[in-house]
Amino acid sequence: MWLSKLVARAIILFAGLLTGMQARWNGCLPAAVQRIYFANHSSHGDFVLIWGCLPPDLRPLTRPVAGADYWNKSGLRRFIGKDVFNALLIDRTRSDPGSDPVALMEQAVRRGDSLILFPEGTRNTTDERLLPFKSGIYHLACVCRDVEFVPVWIDNLNRVMPKGEFVPVPLLCTVTFGKPLTLGAEEAKDDFLARCRAGLLSLAPALD
Repeated sequence: MWLSKLVARAIILFAGLLTGMQARWNGCLPAAVQRIYFANHSSHGDFVLIWGCLPPDLRPLTRPVAGADYWNKSGLRRFIGKDVFNALLIDRTRSDPGSDPVALMEQAVRRGDSLILFPEGTRNTTDERLLPFKSGIYHLACVCRDVEFVPVWIDNLNRVMPKGEFVPVPLLCTVTFGKPLTLGAEEAKDDFLARCRAGLLSLAPALD
């Protein structure tokens, strides 16, 4: 749809002007490979930066995983989430027995989609660098063993769009892509989550 493509370009352009949106491919290259990008989560704009840092030909193949409760709250949000970014909307309340998040993500991967997800499960508004990871990323890795899991660290966006503020503050943001991970043959859940977490934290800038 021409309108959704136009809006997507406008959002990416605005995000670029506001944040500088610098992509750093430190552990892999932006190739046409099916991947699951997992990132730290501090703003509703996180997936926009990751999506915008991908080459234009990869964006239509890459779907953000987002909460249906937020993106279905209004017609405009629903249009942006579903039509503009083709987001995979997850019912976080699990009110529908058929809304198993891992099953929905697996179906999308089986169709050939790449995904952007946030294993913390919610926005991090604490002083900790990362919240504990939910187990969904491990269960997804169990059913998608041939797919690369790429850690992505987003720096500074929480200062551009602080929670509760309506006027963004222009600041330079970087999006760092790390070395892909895959689940080991006999790797336990806690070990895989720890390795994913360590891979993500390794991309974060040093604390002052």
